[in-house]
Amino acid sequence: MEALKQGADALFILLGGIMVLAMHAGFAFLELGTVRRKNQVNALVKILVDFSVSTVAYFLVGYGVAYGTHFFVGAEQLAVKNGYELVRFFFLLTFAAAIPAIISGGIAERARFWPQLMATAVIVGFIYPFFEGIAWNQHFGVQAWLKNLTGAEFHDFAGSVVVHAVGGWIALPAVILLGARANRYRKDGGISAHPPSSIPFLALGAWILTVGWFGFNVMSAQTLDKISGLVAVNSLMAMVGGTLAALVAGKNDPGFVHNGPLAGLVAVCAGSDLMHPIGALVVGAVAGALFVTMFTWTQNKWKIDDVLGVWPLHGLCGTWGGIAAGIFGSQALGGLGGVSFSAQLIGTSMGVAWAAAGGVLVYGLLKATVGLRLSQEEEFEGADQSIHNISATPEREVNW
Repeated sequence: MEALKQGADALFILLGGIMVLAMHAGFAFLELGTVRRKNQVNALVKILVDFSVSTVAYFLVGYGVAYGTHFFVGAEQLAVKNGYELVRFFFLLTFAAAIPAIISGGIAERARFWPQLMATAVIVGFIYPFFEGIAWNQHFGVQAWLKNLTGAEFHDFAGSVVVHAVGGWIALPAVILLGARANRYRKDGGISAHPPSSIPFLALGAWILTVGWFGFNVMSAQTLDKISGLVAVNSLMAMVGGTLAALVAGKNDPGFVHNGPLAGLVAVCAGSDLMHPIGALVVGAVAGALFVTMFTWTQNKWKIDDVLGVWPLHGLCGTWGGIAAGIFGSQALGGLGGVSFSAQLIGTSMGVAWAAAGGVLVYGLLKATVGLRLSQEEEFEGADQSIHNISATPEREVNW
């Protein structure tokens, strides 16, 4: 029976890893459908190569930073318990690799290729796993301190803060340091609209992410005996709440409608194992409205050219999710309890502060040394031609 349980657990978390790996296709197509046609190839290449760099960085360094273990032993040791530790690494890697995938959408269309890969290595190798270890592996006694102070540890079941808020708040300084796309904001106050290049591809990306998210959340149990249908239905309700709120707040705009479920799912990650489904619906709806409002303000009022709105979507909705777990996870609002609003507020604030500081440091250093941005000519030509020497759709067919 023990051998059967070990095999079942290894298969369970492996399937979760595969589902979250599939989400990276969602990141790719969401970005492809949002950017202009001359940057579509770059969107696809970035996500795949960022994932590859993330794998190496997390395997060699990041997983050890977060969990105090390493893989520099013989394969015989690694294969113990059906290789459970290896597939656990695979599952957690897909979370870590989501950080550069999130950042990619914010800095799209004008960022240089190789400096971003350098940033990916540092972020996945150290900045992300440092906070991951605090939140999920009791590093530095922070969780014990929070429990003594507030009566509960910081709770983030599937990464509203650890993954999404951290990714979004690293992306914000990157976007600001990079600057807006050429001719996006004119000196006379006019704003040049850059509508999505392909709503069907944008929608495809959103759907892939939405489906994969049930692996992201449900499989965060990490063993079969801890699986909870509550997590699945709360994820569903938050997704629906985010969609409907974005539909209303975004006045039927398809870009907002398809980002709405993602906003809801980002927000429900932290407390998906605790909330009542009605609470999850409310959390998702607040996130959907928050995304539409803050995306509009970011782009039009503050003139921060965050192409996919990754700071509102992941940074702010993730922050809301961390705090919401302390509200809607309480027994008073139908949740399972065992959470503290104060602990959620402090833990979320720590994640946000660490991520923002890390983003400023990494991208500030890169800007000062190797440079972050394509030249004016390269940006005008588009990242596809200037970086990859090919476009997504050739201008003409060969005639011989």
